[in-house]
Amino acid sequence: MIRLLVVDDSALMRKLLGSVFAAEGDFEVAFARDGDEALAELGRFLPDVVTLDVNMPGLDGLACLDRIMLDRPTPTVMVSSLTADGAEVTLDALDRGAIDFVAKPGGAVSLEMDRLGPLIVSKVRAAARARLRPTLRLADRVRARTTSFEGGRAERPRVKGRQIVRPPSPSPGPAPVPGAVDGIVLVGTSTGGPPALDALLSGLPADFPWPVVVAQHMPGSFTGPLARRLDGLCALRVQEAARPMPLAPGNVYVGKGDADVTLARRPSGLVVQPVPAHADYLWHPSVDRLVASALDLVDPARLVGVLMTGMGRDGAVTMSEMRRRGGRTIAESEETAVVWGMPGELVRAGGASVVTPLDDIAGALLEMVP
Repeated sequence: MIRLLVVDDSALMRKLLGSVFAAEGDFEVAFARDGDEALAELGRFLPDVVTLDVNMPGLDGLACLDRIMLDRPTPTVMVSSLTADGAEVTLDALDRGAIDFVAKPGGAVSLEMDRLGPLIVSKVRAAARARLRPTLRLADRVRARTTSFEGGRAERPRVKGRQIVRPPSPSPGPAPVPGAVDGIVLVGTSTGGPPALDALLSGLPADFPWPVVVAQHMPGSFTGPLARRLDGLCALRVQEAARPMPLAPGNVYVGKGDADVTLARRPSGLVVQPVPAHADYLWHPSVDRLVASALDLVDPARLVGVLMTGMGRDGAVTMSEMRRRGGRTIAESEETAVVWGMPGELVRAGGASVVTPLDDIAGALLEMVP
């Protein structure tokens, strides 16, 4: 049995979520109405996984998540609105240690739950099997032993504590020409992806010679805030590919959520562009569709694929084909992946040129890219 703690101040949401998981037959569910009750249940019920509402009175979702990760680290799935504010808070929660998030049903909640129920169950199951890094929030846990929380709220941590100062463009030599690139890095990730992208991109220098295109499974309201957040954390320029954009070195393009991201050739050169999500692909932006579009346009020897944490197998087939045709691929190893689904499928298919922990992926890329 999977022990699940549902934390939500709405009695209706608690009832609906309880019904969804009770119908599965292998969940034992406990409930909490707010953050304080959640912390009490954490020690009594000892859950395997938690669903945590972001907006609650008293000890809110972020403050409660802090306490969970400091007191008894437990895989946690945030329940968040899909608004811009909800995206920012959810990304903050992922930085603080949450495994994943699900959309809070709106409108006719009971009808929406019928539609969202299978997705919520799959994400909670994946979270229950997820790997929490032993060093997750370790420094914060040490500090928590000697300091107290004021008013029940933890101080909001700085993301990695980094401040990026980009060097000025060197004066000699021509500026990079959009569309004229020597090669492209294609990155796919899903559950646990935002912190993994932070770790990968922050290890690359501002003059990294190939553009990077990212397919991160996410709703459309989240990928813009994610790109802005990553842009503030790494030396490369990070932007959401919300319109056709020419590829240029030193840039990272995050595919727009609720759509797919592909490459196309224009008279001026290669562009990255959003395209309507295709029903043949389960997750969006689709890693497989991105890689397939690149293989149609670019010599595989000029492509490097990176597949990191995420449930499912998106990207495994096309990146295996990329390697077969002379491209190179990097799979995140099981020891660091929050969910070793996508990279694990690539390894099992024999499609990984390199299998390495998350902290070493940037170094492996630097060795592969001239």
